[in-house]
Amino acid sequence: MTDSTTARPTAIRIAVCVAAFGAIALVLRANDWAPLGFERAAVDWAVAHRPSAAVTTAKAVTSLGTDVFPYLLALAAGALLVRAGRPHRSRSAAAGLLLAPLLWLAAGQLLRQGLMHGFGRPRPPAPDWAFTPHGFAFPSGHAFTSAVCAGLLALAVARTHPRARRAAATLALAFAAVIGATRVYLGVHWPLDVLGGWLLAAAWLLLGSALLRTPDRTASAAGT
Repeated sequence: MTDSTTARPTAIRIAVCVAAFGAIALVLRANDWAPLGFERAAVDWAVAHRPSAAVTTAKAVTSLGTDVFPYLLALAAGALLVRAGRPHRSRSAAAGLLLAPLLWLAAGQLLRQGLMHGFGRPRPPAPDWAFTPHGFAFPSGHAFTSAVCAGLLALAVARTHPRARRAAATLALAFAAVIGATRVYLGVHWPLDVLGGWLLAAAWLLLGSALLRTPDRTASAAGT
């Protein structure tokens, strides 16, 4: 399958994700960034069903969506790509490929931070929090970061170990879903914050997926 064959459906998927993200932002803006009814109900339910053991577990899980861990997953994605193309790469090319997923994640964080501060949506009220969060609510940083880092690793696995493609995608989806759910459960995000983070992450992953096509191009060049 050629790049031109895959470019159109990829562009359509990106457009769908961006449109859905934009629609959510417009709805929230029209509501003055206040929670919709189902969002308030979801957080109320979470607050009413938070035994201490569940909160401790949720905090441990949600911590995987920030700080160092997501960047380690991005580096692991780069390492897989480097290993797959090692016989045909110079050191500089290998270094660039190793860092590409990491840099893409970091660039996505800049985009997400800009949107978050531009929208300025308030978080749920402080009495609902299970811990003290920072920054605004929409889109959720943990939802975005966990989806992007896990997605980058899944894409790298798909490119280098095609037989593990489905397992990698399933694990990435589960990782992002669980971390996103903990944000609502811990009372620090509204549900649409999390959905917005996932949609933005999907668009960002699709846009950056071209970075992970390099091993196939190298292999093709080596065979000619």
